[in-house]
Amino acid sequence: MPIQHIWTDKDRHGKKREVRATKFGGAWRFQSKTGGELEWTYYDRPLLEDLLTLKEVLVRKYQRRRASTEDVASVEKLIQEQRADE
Repeated sequence: MPIQHIWTDKDRHGKKREVRATKFGGAWRFQSKTGGELEWTYYDRPLLEDLLTLKEVLVRKYQRRRASTEDVASVEKLIQEQRADE
């Protein structure tokens, strides 16, 4: 069963942006949509800002026992890999 985390933020131009991170089969999949767009944008490689926000979301959920330590660890690993590639 997929696990999905959704949040909204504003981009640098002030437009509202919704981001969805779904974990299925041990892999994370990110998609986003800005207000007014009809189609979702899917990311093969998620943005570092989205990974950092997902980590914050997961830590808060973990504290309420709604997320696992494995999810937090897998996102931390993705963040480290992305930073190493830069």
